[in-house]
Amino acid sequence: MPHPTVSVILPCYNAHRYLTRALDSVRAQTFRDFEIIVVDDGSTDPDTRRALAALGSDVRVVHQHNLGLAAARNTGFREAKGNYVVPLDCDDWLEPTFLEKTLASLVAFPNAGFAFTDFALEGEGEGQLRRHYNFFEQLFTNQLPYCMLVKKHVWKEVGGYDESMREGYEDWELNIRMGGCGWFGAAVPEPLFHYHVSRSGMLLSMSSGLHGRLWTAIQRRNGRLYHTSNLIGAWKRWRDMPSAYPLPLYFAWLAMHKFLPERLFAAIFRGLIRLSQSRRVTRKFLRDRAGCGVSKISRSKPRNG
Repeated sequence: MPHPTVSVILPCYNAHRYLTRALDSVRAQTFRDFEIIVVDDGSTDPDTRRALAALGSDVRVVHQHNLGLAAARNTGFREAKGNYVVPLDCDDWLEPTFLEKTLASLVAFPNAGFAFTDFALEGEGEGQLRRHYNFFEQLFTNQLPYCMLVKKHVWKEVGGYDESMREGYEDWELNIRMGGCGWFGAAVPEPLFHYHVSRSGMLLSMSSGLHGRLWTAIQRRNGRLYHTSNLIGAWKRWRDMPSAYPLPLYFAWLAMHKFLPERLFAAIFRGLIRLSQSRRVTRKFLRDRAGCGVSKISRSKPRNG
């Protein structure tokens, strides 16, 4: 039996509430040559275990001890039979053309190692975020979604996700390592990925409070990329590409990280999260929606006389 072109892997740990929605979004893809793998990362919740046991025959479930998200994703990549792999968390979902358009992007740009799209915020976030690829910027702040179409041989070449990063940022570190090996990303400028924002999620509940320590770990693993001469070289190469922030801010941010106490740096980072693009987009979306509601109400009022 021929292998599928794409493997979609869904790590799952005691999380089945939105799993059906995620799986249905994969099943609805316009590109049909794919397989679905759910990696059960040692779930202990009885409802989750029952839900996994009841999945359809089109889903392959792989069980392992609880080793963390990075390890679950690595297991999914190893189990994948496709040449391209998409990691998708259980509470997120895809638009029907996600596989079709990200695959077409990698075919159009064969030197790219992965393709990603803009994404829509759901849950406790609302609105859409546009994404671009700028490797210099990526060294300082993660501007990419974790959900992307990755060439499996690239994942293998760079060594996969760092399984020691159980507190988050494992996707950011992998993206940096791929870029350090010359594998950059191709952007699809459409919101084809839906990201569920939750205060109980790892990014907001844990990783943001440990930002300084986790970024230190990333810099240590990718030390040569953070040498001053290499940072300047990366900036020169990528300075004509779109960037979320002005150049001086990146070097100022790096200096703050190096010289400020970890707790103070973490506090500053938590404050800046409130000003992040996702928060700004959510606030603007809510304002615009409220404005539209007022307009509709005013138009619906009968005229006097």
